[in-house]
Amino acid sequence: MNLQGIISKGTNNALVQFERFGQIANNLANMNTTGYKKVSFEDVLKEDGYVTGVVRTDYSQGSLRTTSNPYDVAIDGPGYIPVTSPSGEVQYTRDGAFRRSKEGYLVTSDGWLVGDGIKIPANCVRFDIKSNGEVMSFDSVTGKSKKIGTIPLIRFDNPDGMQTTDMDRLIATEDAGEARLIKDHDQIKQNHLERSNVSVYQSATDMLRLNASMLASMQMLKMANQMYERAINIRQ
Repeated sequence: MNLQGIISKGTNNALVQFERFGQIANNLANMNTTGYKKVSFEDVLKEDGYVTGVVRTDYSQGSLRTTSNPYDVAIDGPGYIPVTSPSGEVQYTRDGAFRRSKEGYLVTSDGWLVGDGIKIPANCVRFDIKSNGEVMSFDSVTGKSKKIGTIPLIRFDNPDGMQTTDMDRLIATEDAGEARLIKDHDQIKQNHLERSNVSVYQSATDMLRLNASMLASMQMLKMANQMYERAINIRQ
């Protein structure tokens, strides 16, 4: 391999490492984001000696924490909750930090409807969310419960095919497969939120190792540059 080839491959490998460094930093930045799934950037060595990377999302379950907010919901198991924007666009989330809108609807933190719209009556003194997603309202006069809606739970055959968007929501694509309603489940947990599945210790270890690898790559490029300069000086 000539000197230009060494510099070219070294530069490419350094750029891939820098991209991976960014993914690890993003994971650490989202360690406290509800329902966040960590992203890994796996190095792949091609036949020509160049390194490329494949981005993969770890969809493993994050731990659940108990809250005092009855609007908080966690999914204990696979699946996503569909949410609808004011314009009618449907996306999917595992962030169950919901709230009650001014109009009385159960919405996400930025105002998207949960499901196709679950309205909590004005005279509701208490509401329960069952493990199967049914939302029950208790009347202030009679004290009896009334079903006002169901939080749907959706799964996809290939979650890796989904596209991440704002607020850690996901968009369904053709690669994700058909959206399927999960029936007869007990995966909804009221007064709970799912933590991110980012391991701080593992991410910090990966960052330290990657930093050492990047320094080695930079040192190699520096040596190659010095050799290149010497070659030019010899010709002169």
